[in-house]
Amino acid sequence: MQQLQQLEQLQQIFQEMDRALIAYSGGIDSTLVAKIAYDTLGEKALAVTAVSPSLLPEDLEDARIQAAEIGIAHEEVTTQEMANPNYTANPVNRCYFCKSELHDTLKPLAISRGYPYVVDGVNGDDLHDYRPGIQAAKERGARSPLAEVGLTKVQVRQLAKFLDLPWWDKPAQPCLSSRFPYGEEITVEKLQRVGRAERYLRKLGLKNLRVRSEGDSARIELPPEQIKEFVLITDLPALVAAFQEFGFIYVNLDLEGYRSGKLNQVLSPEVLAKAPAGV
Repeated sequence: MQQLQQLEQLQQIFQEMDRALIAYSGGIDSTLVAKIAYDTLGEKALAVTAVSPSLLPEDLEDARIQAAEIGIAHEEVTTQEMANPNYTANPVNRCYFCKSELHDTLKPLAISRGYPYVVDGVNGDDLHDYRPGIQAAKERGARSPLAEVGLTKVQVRQLAKFLDLPWWDKPAQPCLSSRFPYGEEITVEKLQRVGRAERYLRKLGLKNLRVRSEGDSARIELPPEQIKEFVLITDLPALVAAFQEFGFIYVNLDLEGYRSGKLNQVLSPEVLAKAPAGV
C-alpha cells in the first residue's frame, strides 16, 4: 500500500534524526509531521507553534487541541515579524521575512534544548509554487520530510486519513497576511479586521473561504459551487453591516470563487520562475 510505504519512509527520516523540533502551525501538513514524529520519537519530539497577530486565535486553539490528542509535547513562542518593516511593507517576498523570523526564533530554541533538527510541514507541491519562505527555512538548516519523500498535498491528506487523524480534510489556513495584495502595508488592525470577518463567515457554517482585504474593501471568496446558495440564504444586509462594523466600507463577493494561489496571479513570470526547485 502506498500510504504504508510513505509512512515507513517518513519514520526512517525521524529515526535518523533521533530528536526533532517541529515548526507546528496546526495545519494538516505540520500536524501530520508532528503525528509521525511523535509516533517515532516519543518524548524526543517537540511541537512549537509561533504566535503572532497573523495567526487566528481559533487556529491556535486548534493547534493546542490537536497536539494534545496526538500526545506530542507542545509549546508556544511569540514571533516579532510585525516589527520588521521588510515584512509589514508586504513585498512579493514577504514570506521570506516571516519564515526568517520563525526559524531565527526556533533554531536557537532547538539548539538550547538539544534538538539537532528543526522540521517543517512543506510538502512536494509547495516546491512548485512561489514560496520565498522555503528559501529562508533552507538557509537556516530546516528539514522538510514531506517534501523529501515527495508527498503532494493530496497524498498528505490521504496519509493523514490512513493514520485516522480526524483533521485529514481540514481546509488550508495560511497566515492572515496572505489576505492583502502585495504592496499594501500590513498592520495589526488590518489583520484583526480580516480575522473578525472570517470568523463571522465561519459561524455561518462556511469553512473553505477567504476574506481578501484591499484598502477599505473586503472581497469574499468561497468555493464556486457554494456561491449561489450563499447569496440565496445569507442575510446580506446583516453581513454588510457586520463587516462595516469591523472597519470595512465596501463588501464584495468574488464571482470566480476561491482558488488557491490567487494572490500570486499578479506576479510576473520572472518572479514565479524563482520558485524553489527542491528541498
